[in-house]
Amino acid sequence: MNNRVTVPLYASLLSVALLTASCSSGEPSTGGTEQTSQGQGTGQGQTANGGNTGASGNESGAQGETVIPYQASVLVEGLNAPWEIVSVPDGRMFVTERPGAIRAIEDGKLAPEPLIEFSAPFNEEGEGGLLGLAADPDFEDNGYLYAYHSYLEGDDIANRVLRLKVNDGKAVIDQELLGNIPGGTNHNGGRIKIGPDKLLYITTGERYEPELSQNEDSLGGKILRIGLDGSIPADNPWPNSPVYSMGHRNAQGLAWNPDNGYLYSTEHGQRNHDEINRIVAGENYGWPEVEGDDDDNGAYQAPLAHSGNDTWAPSGVAFVEEGPWAGSLIAANLRGEQLLKVTLSEDGTQVKKMEPIFEDEWGRIRNVSAGEDGKLYVLTNNRDGRGSPRDGDDKLIVLTPES
Repeated sequence: MNNRVTVPLYASLLSVALLTASCSSGEPSTGGTEQTSQGQGTGQGQTANGGNTGASGNESGAQGETVIPYQASVLVEGLNAPWEIVSVPDGRMFVTERPGAIRAIEDGKLAPEPLIEFSAPFNEEGEGGLLGLAADPDFEDNGYLYAYHSYLEGDDIANRVLRLKVNDGKAVIDQELLGNIPGGTNHNGGRIKIGPDKLLYITTGERYEPELSQNEDSLGGKILRIGLDGSIPADNPWPNSPVYSMGHRNAQGLAWNPDNGYLYSTEHGQRNHDEINRIVAGENYGWPEVEGDDDDNGAYQAPLAHSGNDTWAPSGVAFVEEGPWAGSLIAANLRGEQLLKVTLSEDGTQVKKMEPIFEDEWGRIRNVSAGEDGKLYVLTNNRDGRGSPRDGDDKLIVLTPES
């Protein structure tokens, strides 16, 4: 890992729509660099402050006015295109590798043998393969993990959600919870998270068929919600359907603010206009009818923030509950090769500020996860065919709060 102490981060223009859950209006800001939107879908520009990316040893570099109060260290090296990391109560961490293996990390060391390796009909093409992973809230008692992966359904690629049973250091498939999710070589979504309501939330892509996102009968281009047994919650927005929200292109991040229950998501734009959204049950987020904060008379939910003409390629996102950045969203960026620190308003319905962190430090970043001890865990993604592998890639990097 490159332990640079002072590397400038150049300011990037970021377009931001600062909205409430439904539709709010405001006046342009007259002070500082932050500007509010003039109603839904008309976000003004915001400039992210530059600075440096130092976070090694006892030095915490400043990025403009932003200090990085974390020490960065490599916990594990040699991962193969990792996608998700979860922790369980016994201290182990499990990492998915896109070619089809779940790896265990115990006492800071990568176990030599996978927890499970998926076989046919498992499929890894393009951006597909083994993607999301979640641990059951009662894992200590039932040993359940939930995995999202691509597979072949005849001549077509689809995605499915499986429940796995872990016992004695190995995992087996226990049950398929949801299958026939539209899949392809690209745009598979893939993030799965268990919400505060102990239901399973799933992001799906539209496999380059944008019309799927506006089709209520399709599972493509949606955020889904199901029970941990695969059942459809009675209070889902559409009767007898796992669809929770629609109009998404390729969402890959989910995170909740536990104080108010708000759900946030990151989403890939077509060429740019990558988005950060606050997800509301039953709402339509506009793809492919609108991008970014395009105004369509309030017919669709506009994003809290988007990248304008820049490209983040956002994947995993974490809401930080403990430590120096508590209350912030941290989003992993692939093409942007950075973490994006998102400062929210006190009520969680607006973005106040966005700042790039660790830009060009580790290459493509697939995911960031917040630990209960205030640490942040970062997965690099340079061995996926789109990055430039560096020594030791791919890595699990831990950011430890400075005392």
